[in-house]
Amino acid sequence: MKRARAGGSGAALLAFYQAMLAHFGPSAWWPADSPFEIAVGAVLTQNTAWRNVEKAIAGLRERGVLKPEALYSMPVRDLEDLLRPAGFFRLKAGRLRALLEYFRSCPGWDEPPGNLRLDFLRGKEGPALREELLSVRGIGPETADCLLLYALGLPFFVIDAYTLRLCARHGLLPPDTPYGEAQEFFMDRLEADAELYNEFHALIVRTGNNYCKKSKPLCSECPLGSFLDYAVE
Repeated sequence: MKRARAGGSGAALLAFYQAMLAHFGPSAWWPADSPFEIAVGAVLTQNTAWRNVEKAIAGLRERGVLKPEALYSMPVRDLEDLLRPAGFFRLKAGRLRALLEYFRSCPGWDEPPGNLRLDFLRGKEGPALREELLSVRGIGPETADCLLLYALGLPFFVIDAYTLRLCARHGLLPPDTPYGEAQEFFMDRLEADAELYNEFHALIVRTGNNYCKKSKPLCSECPLGSFLDYAVE
């Protein structure tokens, strides 16, 4: 039996959310020991699987350099070697250095342990902070929003390939929807709640990993399989 179409209230999106949450349970995402570690992970996860990021993060932790000043002071080649498991290690080393340069330009950077909590960013308004992050070399919208949402707890919905694929298959958005439009689609329909955005995005990633695969999707087993003709107007 076909489900009724939902209007712009967000009822359909919340139905998706509840179905995924009932299937998977809470995600407890992002796994990290500090907001600074989340920021590092947000850079390293670009164009790679999370398991590869975990290997790189583990290497940084084992060397005792998963700290702002230690990473910044490290010779570039040493940093590249430690980031090798995350792929594109030279590019990511440069992007991480650029983010650290930005952090160092912020008042309060050198006040531990506040630098691990990114306290020096917390007095800034969310939209203005987002613009500052986007001005950093190598920091695009997805990386900036991951940092804002997961590290700082600010309500910016993260859009990634999993999100666009899921939305396209369920008739919510065209597959080539620009990042900003896809983000507005969610943020216009959902309450500005960082905890909701956090869990929602994490559930989308889990659904994409396990069921809504790029090829050969497992729709009959997916917690959203019964929503395939469910659309938001």
